[in-house]
Amino acid sequence: MDPGEWARLEAAVDEAVRKAAATEIMPRFRQLAQHEIVQKNGPHDLVTVADRLAEEQLTVALTALLPGSVVVGEEAVHADAGVLGALEGEVPVWIVDPVDGTRQFVHGDPGFATLVALAHRGELLASWTYAPALDLMAVARRGGGAELGGRPLRCGPRPVDKVIDVAISHYDFTTAVEKAALSGLVTEGVAPRPCGSAGLEYLDVARGLLDAVAFSWENPWDHAAGLLLVAEAGGASGTVAGEPFRLAGGNALPFTAARDAETAAHILSLLTAVG
Repeated sequence: MDPGEWARLEAAVDEAVRKAAATEIMPRFRQLAQHEIVQKNGPHDLVTVADRLAEEQLTVALTALLPGSVVVGEEAVHADAGVLGALEGEVPVWIVDPVDGTRQFVHGDPGFATLVALAHRGELLASWTYAPALDLMAVARRGGGAELGGRPLRCGPRPVDKVIDVAISHYDFTTAVEKAALSGLVTEGVAPRPCGSAGLEYLDVARGLLDAVAFSWENPWDHAAGLLLVAEAGGASGTVAGEPFRLAGGNALPFTAARDAETAAHILSLLTAVG
């Protein structure tokens, strides 16, 4: 696409994301009935009617904006794991998490987001991170930088001798093996804490408000938008194998994204491979 076409697509996606949030998510924020909340894989893994309807709306809108494209959405993959195969295909893929931070959404906490990323042949091209209850929209384009509210976004280097603040996989979602892999971060000079919405943790890294994240799971809808956002804001990421994160999976875990390469390397040196 030429720059003008990209600009029009970015604006149209921005509008589609805001519309899905305005029509399907925000009217249900702090208004959910009990029957509109369902457990997927246990009491901490929730889905709501807002997740499902927002993903359905975004699927229609995004594929119309880019004919021939497909959607890999969290709820679609939950219904049919085969949907993930599109990430290794030849057509452009929209990676969608309609409500990232569903637990926060259910509990009336504004710390949730709608995440959209565009990828082709495993390469991230653009991303949108929208926190509707906080009125924050961050956009990144591969090679074109990152913006928050239309203003350039930069991580900035971590101040010398600053304790490294790290958001890690939430204890409620981790196995004993994963906890052990992350336990290396419990050391002098590092301050790990359980993460909230992954998308908003990535946004805080890109804003320089958080030094790093370290995660032990690889669902692409949780990470695609944030990884590109951090990269385009000047940050760095990698897995414990010293390789870039692969959208299609099969990554050596845990992995990190950090505000600068030095911090990313230090975090990786403290982590232990899962398994």
